[in-house]
Order: sequence, then C-alpha cells, then structure tokens
Amino acid sequence: MEVIEGTATVEDVDAFVAELGEIGDEHGCAVQAFDARYVVDREHLERAVACADRARAQGEAIADDHAVEILLYAAGRRQISRALEMGVAEGECPVAVVVHGVTESATEPEATAAVADLLEPAETLGAYDEERVRDFFDVSDRELAATDAGLSALVGERVALLAVEK
Repeated sequence: MEVIEGTATVEDVDAFVAELGEIGDEHGCAVQAFDARYVVDREHLERAVACADRARAQGEAIADDHAVEILLYAAGRRQISRALEMGVAEGECPVAVVVHGVTESATEPEATAAVADLLEPAETLGAYDEERVRDFFDVSDRELAATDAGLSALVGERVALLAVEK
C-alpha cells in the first residue's frame, strides 16, 4: 500500500474519481482518495486496507469494488453514501490517496506516479480536523475521558468493528 499526500483542486468529483478508477484499472490497483481532514494517521488507512483485504479473502466483502471496500472500512460504515463524506469534495481539498495492488500484475509504482501527477504535493496526514473526525466517528467527550487511548486508537477501533457489525 502506498499513500500519496497532497492538495487536489477538484472541479468535478465524478470526473476526478473516474480518473482515479482508470489509473487503478490500468495498473491493477485499488485507488481511493480521502479528504485528509478525516484521516487521523497512516495507521488509519493501513488498518482499513488490511480489513478490506481480509473481508475479500474470506468472501465477506461489502462492496464489489476493492477501492470502495477500503473506503467503507476507513469510514467504519456499511453504507456507501455515508462513507463518501470522507471522500474528496469540489474545490481545493487536502487529500490522502491510497494505492493498493490487488492483482498479481499490479504496478503500484506507476499507479502512484500517475496519482501524484494529479496533486499538488503537500503533507496532509496528521493534519486532521479533530472536531470533524470526532463528529464523523461519533466520539464523545465522555468516551475520550473514559480511556487512556487517544482519538487515533478510537478511530482504529471503529474501522476494525465494521467487520463485527456485519
């Protein structure tokens, strides 16, 4: 799995997502873009990819498309429409894009380079919007106070729990 960070200026979300999908198809990779303000850290994305891979290997995938499966796990939600809130939006957006080889002939480096060409380089991981993340993942003050774990661990828990909620 590779993560490409940067800023995207998205004029048409559908066209941008379609272009990422074409890159993925051409290189045998799942390519999924996230609004980086919802991604707490790289581990968040790594856990989502691992859970999506495991679900597919066990024949328990929620979505037909591997990139969408990664999105569902990263969002900790079964409904695509609700998970899409974590995706890119029109305008200028800080993004983290996952490129993950899913075929034996996958060419991740080439896919990664093609995705990087769509972005203005910038460090986006770790610069999440805490209020946005807490609202999206429904993490209350009470929950944070009840544990020594930080927000990253609680989000990771939401990602892992999606498999249990099936």
